[in-house]
Amino acid sequence: MKAAWYERNGPADSVLILGDKPTPEPVAGEVLVKLATSGVNPSDVKSRAGRPLVGDFVIPHSDGAGEIEAVGEGVDKTRIGERVWIWNGQWQRSMGTAAEYICLPQAQAVRLDQSIEFSAAACFGIPGLTAAHAVNLLEASAAKFVLVTGAASSVGHYATQMLTQLGKQVIGTASAAKHEIVLAAGAKAAIDYRNEDVAARIMEITGGAGVEAVIDMDFLSTSLLISTGALAPHSAIYCYGSNDMGELGVPFRELLFKSITLQFFLVYELEEAQRMAAVARLENFAKSESAVTRIGAEFPLSEIAKAHELVESGKANGNVVIKL
Repeated sequence: MKAAWYERNGPADSVLILGDKPTPEPVAGEVLVKLATSGVNPSDVKSRAGRPLVGDFVIPHSDGAGEIEAVGEGVDKTRIGERVWIWNGQWQRSMGTAAEYICLPQAQAVRLDQSIEFSAAACFGIPGLTAAHAVNLLEASAAKFVLVTGAASSVGHYATQMLTQLGKQVIGTASAAKHEIVLAAGAKAAIDYRNEDVAARIMEITGGAGVEAVIDMDFLSTSLLISTGALAPHSAIYCYGSNDMGELGVPFRELLFKSITLQFFLVYELEEAQRMAAVARLENFAKSESAVTRIGAEFPLSEIAKAHELVESGKANGNVVIKL
């Protein structure tokens, strides 16, 4: 099968190799998926750039979509020919979705509705499930105003749409050039985090009440809001990332006396019940008439290095997808 892989860490145009690898065969409990698309996420490019390899080589990317071509022992043969999308394709193993085929446990190949294109489905695994789980965590709260940091990003764009469907008032942070994307997704307001005082704008928009929940992509920045009053008493921060992965200090007194909850999660490590609930929300959302998946760029497998470079640049105006 045609594939792209790397055997050492480094820049995309230096370490990514294009060639052929043996087509895998499904063992018991697995399915063989012929991939049509592969999603490129920030975690994929960070892994290629500097995270230790899990084997002699790594075929990158955890997200993708295609059709089941064969099944292993114990898997219902009626699944052959089924359209599916993939989650955790390359998590803790060397075989990802930047190839014509992938074998993986059947639960990680989720049936895809006929109405959804493979390019959109290649964005479901990491961005879609992250947004869906975050929304599931806050759904039961009485939060009216929700801050979504990076609301024009892949995760933030999905989360803004899902929250809007729930009737929440979303305030999104984004660069000024991307405010139109955030507002079109249903946000009540967009804040230019580069040039505006985010806390002051939050207080202005909420009439001084502050936000009651945050879906957060960068705890490094959001932690600085805690002591500003921009977070209401009994609010919660649902965080899935940070630009600083080291030790970060937080204003404990403010957290304690305002009873603010911090909840962190990694989409790769969701518990089974959490995963099933996130998949269900994502599927219902994706089939709704208002659902939008922003595709910023599509590349052939032969240009995978350019796809990685675009994601690293932060200039992609939507999800980046490889077409196989």
